[in-house]
Amino acid sequence: MKIEIWSDVMCPFCYIGKNNFDQALEKLPFKDEIEVEWKSFQLDPSLDASKPQNTVEYFKEKKGFPAEQASQMIGQVAQMGKSAGIDFNFEKALIINTFTAHKLLHLAKKHGKANEMEEALFIAHFTDGKNVGDIEELVSLAENAGIDKDEARQALTSHVFDSEINQDIQEAKNNGISSVPFFVLNGKYAVSGAQPAEVFADALQQTYKETVSPFKDLSKEGGASCDTDGCAI
Repeated sequence: MKIEIWSDVMCPFCYIGKNNFDQALEKLPFKDEIEVEWKSFQLDPSLDASKPQNTVEYFKEKKGFPAEQASQMIGQVAQMGKSAGIDFNFEKALIINTFTAHKLLHLAKKHGKANEMEEALFIAHFTDGKNVGDIEELVSLAENAGIDKDEARQALTSHVFDSEINQDIQEAKNNGISSVPFFVLNGKYAVSGAQPAEVFADALQQTYKETVSPFKDLSKEGGASCDTDGCAI
């Protein structure tokens, strides 16, 4: 069963959503039958890749929120994070254009390490205060994940993954996805936002039952049929 997840590195609810999704997945008996594919999404593609901002500055300048209101909102999200087992350090988080970070995600996907890299990017941004738009910081994350640093640097400084990133973003637009996180379950159902683990578990179980589980046989004895060996009455 395939799960597609649209996300952006600097989206705190994407981190919370991933955490809750992982908790739900871990308890399911069919977890080994689930394939997760991370998709790129940019909350603010207009951001300058060379000029990081702190979170309060960003909400004040870009969104027009007073500093006090921005701080209050950030505090509420931080509390949500604690409830999900996440330590948000918004005072250290650097707001930056995330397109280059998405290049690293797609490189990790090529190596079968996208889920690991998504987690590493969230930690780097929200917990460690790393600049996830900086090439050397991203190369270091690649090395920690077992990806060759020269291959990573080449991918991050070239346009090799640009079309894949843009395709993800366009696919989101085509499907009416305007906010993240957004989970598409086996092409049949969708779950939006940082839902509790219980919601993810219920949605995954329902999707599995309807799209993967063997058919429930409602037939009665005596029904005539044919197979490859012939027909039986």
